[in-house]
Amino acid sequence: MADIDRLVAEHVSRFNAGVATKDFTRFAAAFAPDAVMVFDGVPVGPFRGPAEIAEAYRANPPGDFIDVTPVERAGPAEAVVRYAWRTADASGGMRLSWAGDDKIDALTLTV
Repeated sequence: MADIDRLVAEHVSRFNAGVATKDFTRFAAAFAPDAVMVFDGVPVGPFRGPAEIAEAYRANPPGDFIDVTPVERAGPAEAVVRYAWRTADASGGMRLSWAGDDKIDALTLTV
C-alpha cells in the first residue's frame, strides 16, 4: 500500500483543484468503481461510484478550499483527517480508505 500521507495530500489537491475550476472529474476519477461517499451531518448522499460522486459535486460544488491537519493512520489503508475551510470559520473531518490500487473505496465526511 502506498504512503497514506501522500494519498491524503493527493486527495486534498484534487479537491482544491476542483474548487478552483468547478470541474470535479479528476477528483471523482480517484474513487474505485464501487466506492461510497457518505456525509455525516448533512442530509445528502450517500453517493456510490465515480459518476454519482462527480454529479454530486457538479450539482452542488463547494465554494471554498480546505487545508488538513496531520494525518492519523487508522489502519494499513485508512486515515482520519481533520480539515478546515480556508475562508469560513468551520472545520470537519474525513475518514478515507483505499483499495489496493490506491483508488479511494470509502470516504466519510463529517461536517
